[in-house]
Amino acid sequence: MAKKSTPVLSRANLWSLDEYAKRRATFRPEVLAHKKNRTVHLGANLTLQFEDEMTVRYQIQEMLHSEGKSDAASIQDEIDAYLPLIPDGGNLKATMSLEYEDEVEKKRALMHLVGIEDRVWIQVEGSSKLYSISDDDGDRDGDYNASTVHFLRFELTKEMKAALKYGVGLAVGVDHPRYKAAINPLPQAIRNALVADLK
Repeated sequence: MAKKSTPVLSRANLWSLDEYAKRRATFRPEVLAHKKNRTVHLGANLTLQFEDEMTVRYQIQEMLHSEGKSDAASIQDEIDAYLPLIPDGGNLKATMSLEYEDEVEKKRALMHLVGIEDRVWIQVEGSSKLYSISDDDGDRDGDYNASTVHFLRFELTKEMKAALKYGVGLAVGVDHPRYKAAINPLPQAIRNALVADLK
């Protein structure tokens, strides 16, 4: 079971393929339940999955499981790819997904949503909006299209962290010219799960 703090994941503390196969049936429901309080839907098409040690561990184990990889190099590659998604105690990190069921609608929408990864924000009650920093290479469908997935981080000030720990509200939103949505305040369960990432 993953801890709430941010231990460094390594090959030594990941399960082997055989061990994960045994644990997967019970671990997956635990992770899905855990993710519920870390998932924010902004409008109909944008989802933020706030990551932590458990969600990243799950992603790594699932990738290794699905690909059947157990050699040291492959395991390290997955760790290196996903480890930066774990918050470091001074920030929140999220995977942003743009989701459209219809492929034609998706292509049309992505043409108009370039730069949306820089327009996602969180707002600690009493503070200004804090905009996201995109930590990805932009897996784009074309030079002039938005990507469907981005990795975002929000670097909080000491004052913001202190205010959240004191108990103030937290809002999340996006204000791209072609896509606007907000939740203010976040439900208490989600707020508390995110505040637990801060040190």
